[in-house]
Amino acid sequence: MKFNIKVFRDYTAIAIGSFLLASGISIFLVEARVVPGGLTGLGVAINYATHGYINIGAAVWLLNIPLFIWGYKVLGRQFGIRTFFGFSITSFFIDLLRGQIPGLSNVKPYECDAIQNMLSNDFLLFIITGAILIGIGLGIVFKFRGTTGGTDILAAIAQKKLGLKPGYVFMFTDFFIISFGGIIIHMTGISPDKPALTLTLYAFVLLFGAAKLVDVIIEGFDYANSAIIISQQYEKISKSIMNKLSRGATALHGKGLYSNQEREVLYTVITRKEISLLIEIVEQIDPHAFIIINNVHEVLGQGFRSRI
Repeated sequence: MKFNIKVFRDYTAIAIGSFLLASGISIFLVEARVVPGGLTGLGVAINYATHGYINIGAAVWLLNIPLFIWGYKVLGRQFGIRTFFGFSITSFFIDLLRGQIPGLSNVKPYECDAIQNMLSNDFLLFIITGAILIGIGLGIVFKFRGTTGGTDILAAIAQKKLGLKPGYVFMFTDFFIISFGGIIIHMTGISPDKPALTLTLYAFVLLFGAAKLVDVIIEGFDYANSAIIISQQYEKISKSIMNKLSRGATALHGKGLYSNQEREVLYTVITRKEISLLIEIVEQIDPHAFIIINNVHEVLGQGFRSRI
């Protein structure tokens, strides 16, 4: 089997991002009794409800399995090995950093003096640090075409089957899970120092901040890009752009002044997250294609959100 440096790079980056994500959850949010969104938040709530009997990572992994099988059947191979790797290694890191992996029970970074001092004396900085780690971690995972499973799969299925926008699915599920976590915290009384409502509001603020940080990591400050592609295989490339990226493309008639040949020039607009996949698509079809990618400050229209 030929070694693929790009695949190795992607999986290494996904693992690093998953570790940062797990750190933000295990070291900071769990100690603060703040429930994040997504299936991870549901796993945290289950851990609280069972008074720690069910490990968070194990719960998250088990919750992901039926969604993964469903997503694989409905969506195909795009939710294959990377998705399984993403949520599996994230679940492992969560339990590792909580000291809940057999043979590694001494790994408990959340018990160090600096972490406990910050938790006691600067609670706001404590949860902001957790949110930053989660945002950076998720941003790295998504940037390298990975996913942590969970509501990502649910949103993709809802978009394909019901035509719902992923943002609405994330908003609804996160609202439900964070609210459910707040109820669990209130009923179990595991946070005697702070009311459950206060911790729930912290969770919503954290969710918003982490989401914005994910956007910055993935998209940078120019959130969209335009691509000009010159190739004799423009028809195949345009079909792949529409099928694999769900983006439109416009064929502009042009003429090469050096070669004096008429040809079609493809023009499309994509997000920064999709740049690497676009280049991969074009190179697979025509390794000699000419590609120009430019930053776009604003895009108005279907498929792109406004900056405001």
